[in-house]
Amino acid sequence: MGRQHTDREYQAELDKLRSQILLMGAAVEEMIRSSIRALVERDSELAREMIDFDQKVNRLEIETDELCLRILARRQPVASDLRFITMALKLVTDLERIGDLGVNICERVIELNAEPQLKPYVDLPRMAEEVQGMVRGALDAFVAGDVDKAEAVIARDATVDAYYAQVFRELLTYMMEDARNIYRGTRVQSIAKYLERIGDHATNLAEMVVFMVRGKDIRHAGRRERLPRSS
Repeated sequence: MGRQHTDREYQAELDKLRSQILLMGAAVEEMIRSSIRALVERDSELAREMIDFDQKVNRLEIETDELCLRILARRQPVASDLRFITMALKLVTDLERIGDLGVNICERVIELNAEPQLKPYVDLPRMAEEVQGMVRGALDAFVAGDVDKAEAVIARDATVDAYYAQVFRELLTYMMEDARNIYRGTRVQSIAKYLERIGDHATNLAEMVVFMVRGKDIRHAGRRERLPRSS
């Protein structure tokens, strides 16, 4: 009976860890969504709210780290459970950095909102939706231990890179045409770069899922090695 009780406690701790990660993921998704909404709607108050909201992400990171270390110390897990917990420790670091990038976006939004709008924002909201979907997909893959979902997230990073290249080219044109556009252009470009980096972090998360499930580290492999060949 004692063994069964211990097993139930252990499973409850693993379930709580999954829930904590999803909660943290939902928080950073909200930061991405709201930071771009603050840009499009020129809502500096919302941007400031999201800067403060990052404290919740930081708190969740600390709580999740502590839970991971507690499970490692008390349960001494092996094999797949050990990979799951050690990957969770790394995963929350990436999520916390995504939160930091959300703060960076909000800081640029506040600066831009003090100036006349440079141009209509078309690609940035689409880019934000893409990286938000990547974060969500990577977390779903992590919780489900689904390599196929993880590889789908990795493949989406090319779309984010293409959006960034498009935004960069367009902004360069604006800045070359009129030097007065440089201040605003560089800040919009920074937002695009922050979104591109969020995509990179989401890719990291997905690569961790592949390692967790297969025990194969693909972080520094080329694209052909990372993704399966089509039949």
